[in-house]
Amino acid sequence: MGVLQKLMETVVQFIPDKDPDPLIHKHGYIGKPLSRVDGPLKVKGEATFTAEFQIEGLAYAALVHSTIAKGRIAKIDTSEAEKAPGLIAIITHENSPKMKNPKLLNVTDLAQGVGGSDLPILQDDTVRYDGEPVAVVVAETLEQAEHAAWLVRVEYDVEAPRASFDDLKSEAVVPSDVLGEEPEVTIGDAETALSEAAFKVDHVYRTPRHNHNAIEPHAAIAAWDEDGRLTVFDSTQFVNGFKHQLATVFSLKPEQVRVISPFVGGGFGGKWSLWPYTPLCAAAAKVTGRPVKLVLSREGVFRIVGGRTPSEQRVALGANKDGQFIALIHTGTTATTENARYPEQFSLTPRHLYASENMLIGQKVVNLDTVANTWMRAPGESIATFALESAIDELAYEMRIDPIELRRINEPEKDPVKGTEFSMRNLVEAYRRGAEQFGWSRRNLEPRSYRDGKWLIGQGVATAYYPHFRWPATVRVRVFADGTALVQAAASEMGMGAATVQIQHAAERLGLPVDKVSFQYGDSALPDSPITAGGSSQTVTIAAAVQPAVEKLHRELLKLVGDDSPLAGANEIEARDGGLFRTGEANAGETYASILQRAGKDFVEVEESASMPLEIMKYSMASYGAQFCEVRVNEESGEVRIARWLGSFDCGRIINPKTASSQFRGGIIMGIGMALAEETVFDERRGRIVNRSLAEYHVPVHLDVPHIEIIYNDIPDEHAPLGARGVGEIGITGAAAAVANAIFHATGKRIRDLPITLDKLI
Repeated sequence: MGVLQKLMETVVQFIPDKDPDPLIHKHGYIGKPLSRVDGPLKVKGEATFTAEFQIEGLAYAALVHSTIAKGRIAKIDTSEAEKAPGLIAIITHENSPKMKNPKLLNVTDLAQGVGGSDLPILQDDTVRYDGEPVAVVVAETLEQAEHAAWLVRVEYDVEAPRASFDDLKSEAVVPSDVLGEEPEVTIGDAETALSEAAFKVDHVYRTPRHNHNAIEPHAAIAAWDEDGRLTVFDSTQFVNGFKHQLATVFSLKPEQVRVISPFVGGGFGGKWSLWPYTPLCAAAAKVTGRPVKLVLSREGVFRIVGGRTPSEQRVALGANKDGQFIALIHTGTTATTENARYPEQFSLTPRHLYASENMLIGQKVVNLDTVANTWMRAPGESIATFALESAIDELAYEMRIDPIELRRINEPEKDPVKGTEFSMRNLVEAYRRGAEQFGWSRRNLEPRSYRDGKWLIGQGVATAYYPHFRWPATVRVRVFADGTALVQAAASEMGMGAATVQIQHAAERLGLPVDKVSFQYGDSALPDSPITAGGSSQTVTIAAAVQPAVEKLHRELLKLVGDDSPLAGANEIEARDGGLFRTGEANAGETYASILQRAGKDFVEVEESASMPLEIMKYSMASYGAQFCEVRVNEESGEVRIARWLGSFDCGRIINPKTASSQFRGGIIMGIGMALAEETVFDERRGRIVNRSLAEYHVPVHLDVPHIEIIYNDIPDEHAPLGARGVGEIGITGAAAAVANAIFHATGKRIRDLPITLDKLI
């Protein structure tokens, strides 16, 4: 256990290079394109991900998955597996440690984490979805564990699963709520207004299942100490949430659980929830008395980690002769399970984008016998914007009006449903700047207007939208006598630049060079932080706690100055040049090093929490954008190539243009995949995913993606911390619609069923 204890005492700490980016100056770090501080470690292969930790006495686990979608286990034959070399233990429902069910999301207490479902984990003989773990095999090596797992034979009493979305959607019901919001909104009489509208469209749009395929498959290492405390290394986006969930499952106090997640190789929502592999890894460690590592195979991720639900959405728009919406109808159905109850909130998006006299918005859900669906980048908003923004393009063609102008006409002055003021909304400006940069005014409205030999060329546009969130958070800030500073928060870093922007912010508030500030994260032993990349919220959530923490730190430092200090009795101070100075007086102050050394202290440390997110209760807050796309479609083969892309965004202040642009591009690339490639092929007879590999689940590769130009308003939102709103998820929103709209402009064919594959265009 000595090696494990040493690893437990290690938290990730990043200190920027001593020679920072030349664009970064002594002051004014916010808004500068600082390179990611974790970049060099990753490029050199020195960043240790969960599955790469080596611990003394480590054993390896492999899962046995159910091969049916519904029924009961009649018999488990482990006789051959027990003879396998290196076998340590086989755990089934017959000998599993007692585990309580995980808890589902509580929107009023997000800190408690969220289970992928609230199903029992290896506690009974019931099978509820294809791929559900029915046994865990532990051996001395990974190869031995996988071999022994292959030798386990399971017999089932099979029942017919409810697995067909199309067959069962007629039985869909209205959920009790949609993430705490009313599931249906009615303003006026939208159906009557639609029938009387001068111009109208009324169509159904369909999106398929999608599955997570982060480069790093899910993994966990678990170990118990002699006092019954549990330590887990996990590739999770939410160390604190996992701490609370594991405490529930194993009937522990939260302080008895420590979760460490130093690096996460992609998550996109798939690593937010607690999936069965983590409790099973901990259970295996408990049974064997040894640290255990459990790494899911790529197929294993498909089988026990949820993805995006299928959807069927009706969007009907009615406009008067001036183009003003008099009817907006956006309804439809998604799928979930009885044990997840997550509706994929597409119905929330149309409530906030466009003004209309009459609205009918809502959704229903159908419960299926499948692995639980879950969050996937811009959940709800990504599929909603495909349907809504496609419909707006269709109405623009009906009216013979530019689709940007139609959106401008229907730009609301206040939130269309809530009636509240916008904190700041500059979507029209984002469209103006994007159209100018893209050359939109040169576009001929007529479909099939441009060609290059066999290639038909078209341009499309769509609105991007993602709501603004901020959660409670606490940080610890420490300043040392050597003039350096440390910020601590139990956040995670998935490559989006989380550590980098927090260092930029803290350095600016402390008046220190960025190479004097470090950031520790990825450990539930650190002050509580929210989910990483949950609601594109981590930057502002932690920043909102850093600000009062630094202010508190300054007050503590002032208590240490003596009567002979230039700061004695100071009422107004500013942080700069590595210390505190009287406001407006160049030399009246002391460095942090001087204050602490004179006081005989090694460091001063404070801990502080952010204020409640009252701003999102008072205002309608969101990030917005305009997606411009140009496609080339081969008239003979139906092949689609994305030729140009420009994303123009309105996300408040951009804290770091380099990392933000990377996030925008990543979302857009995912949106291109959503439009043209991604589809989970599902056998509804057996309730089974068919294409459970990256060879058969298609995602864009480098040659599928053009250079993506990113511009942004960079207008601070005075009601948001640092003036910033989220950038992580907005890139995927509107992207699929922009592609579909461009394809229509190129070919004259309107595709309302994703993905847009060759067979739909020839």
